[in-house]
Amino acid sequence: MAELLKPRPAVTRMAPYHPPTSGREGKLRLDFNENTIGCSPSVIARLRERLAEPTLAVYPEYEAARAAAAGFLQLEDSQFLLTNGTDEAIQVLINTFVEDNDEAIVLAPSYAMYRFYADLAGAIVRAIPYRQGALDFPLEELLAAITPQTRAILISNPNNPTGSWIELDSVRRILEAAPRAAVLLDEAYFEFCGITALGLIAAYPNLFVSRTFSKAYGMAALRLGILASQPRNAAFCRKAQSPYSVNLLAAIALPAAIADAEYVRSYTEAALSARQLLESGFRQRGIRHWPSRANFILFDAGTKAIPLRDALCARGILVRDRSYELPGTVRVTAGTPAQTEAFFQAFDQVWPTL
Repeated sequence: MAELLKPRPAVTRMAPYHPPTSGREGKLRLDFNENTIGCSPSVIARLRERLAEPTLAVYPEYEAARAAAAGFLQLEDSQFLLTNGTDEAIQVLINTFVEDNDEAIVLAPSYAMYRFYADLAGAIVRAIPYRQGALDFPLEELLAAITPQTRAILISNPNNPTGSWIELDSVRRILEAAPRAAVLLDEAYFEFCGITALGLIAAYPNLFVSRTFSKAYGMAALRLGILASQPRNAAFCRKAQSPYSVNLLAAIALPAAIADAEYVRSYTEAALSARQLLESGFRQRGIRHWPSRANFILFDAGTKAIPLRDALCARGILVRDRSYELPGTVRVTAGTPAQTEAFFQAFDQVWPTL
């Protein structure tokens, strides 16, 4: 009998990641921080206009999508990559700049894919916890963790799931303290926050900024993101990227999505109103929650966290239990005011019974 293959030690050590993405159709999706009403109608119209049998038989071309992205972000073509969602942006950055036993710094809790790709690369991962209680960004603790072996620092701003954020002065301190590390600012929730480090790229050769079209733009299924940095860095990252990782449908959709700025503005305003309603609703009910600059609120359900999630699901409303990272916490997406009202109607029915 042939000997069984042995994976790399880094793969053996990793815990599998199982996102709970099945059985969501037809429910009120307040669990994954997606756009809760869908993408712009202009995107659908553009896809219908362009799609035909021969279209899907051809490898994608990216010129129009890249031109739209460059104008949108006010970047030169040489300063960014189109990526298969933010996940590929993280993977490409790690693959390009991190080797076995290099150090990578992540925050905890934060987006799971930072640690996933760092672990896969065989890096030594140092997780800096958000400060207990207020869940503030642990700036001083992160700065103290930087060593000459640090090759990557991966930060979500605002952070998922806490909603915490950092200002640009803090970003500068990190960049200056870690000149040999690739520092990623993941701005997946930029549209709900307004803080961006894109303007710092020219001044800091170790800065990378990622954006996604999975959240405010409502195109999570198309898997489209952007990774921006100085041209030299972007050129290296392109060498480590599959040449056709972004699918044709995403490339077709991007110019239409960007052009319909009014649709995104309108949805963002609705989500911000919903976020305020969530905050006031939890405050009125005496339920602890944390300030957020993203399109979600993290709240403390205590021992009711998992029963609450399941009871709401039975009523067609999905929320995300985060007890595995922060005991007793649940995250709820801010969609629209009407959706927030529906959430609290169901919440008030089940909360006293749990």
